[in-house]
Amino acid sequence: MYTERASRLPGAVVWRRTIEDPVGRPVLPDGCMDLLWNDGRLLVAGPDTQVYVPEGGPRHWAGVRFYPGTAPAFLGVPAHELRDRRVELADLWPAAEVRRLRGRIEAAADPMTGLEDVALQRAADTEPPDPLLLRVVAALDTGRPVAATADELGLGARQLHRRCLTAFGYGPKTLARVLRLQRALALARDGVPLAETAVRAGFADQAHLARDVRELAGMPLSQLLGR
Repeated sequence: MYTERASRLPGAVVWRRTIEDPVGRPVLPDGCMDLLWNDGRLLVAGPDTQVYVPEGGPRHWAGVRFYPGTAPAFLGVPAHELRDRRVELADLWPAAEVRRLRGRIEAAADPMTGLEDVALQRAADTEPPDPLLLRVVAALDTGRPVAATADELGLGARQLHRRCLTAFGYGPKTLARVLRLQRALALARDGVPLAETAVRAGFADQAHLARDVRELAGMPLSQLLGR
């Protein structure tokens, strides 16, 4: 079971999930990072470049999912250091602070609300994300080429790449590819025919869409949509 809602933290989403199957639903790359609560543990999910499939027995999760590029300032850690990783929050922040936050979440009405309160308090003491990074996401999410995006922002290609590594965990081409995948999935799940989905999402054709889905999601598009 999975539920989510918009967070009181601007640009974020809070969610909860109960995994009952031995193998959970695949988590696809989306450009985001998450602060996680898992049965008493606090973790961080870094930016994914490939599908992640939770394993193990029944587990209860709650999370705050940060809009692309906003989590590193919150965490105080460059995104590329967490790429394709799930790490204990105590590996990033002082253990005493993590224990205090854990106690606060355990005292809340439910972990999702407690986690959101912790994120709100931390965000209030953190510098806001660089607006330029939000412009990068907005431009690439419309399908704008990386070179054109760099020019419009007044950045050289290497500057943009370095900024993206810190903020998103990978370069702008990978970010554009991940965002394109998410656009395609949203269209396909709304019932748009796959050939039209490919064109509207920015793929060369349906075969290009199928290759990217298989590479990023680890399964054919038909199987992914069925799940």
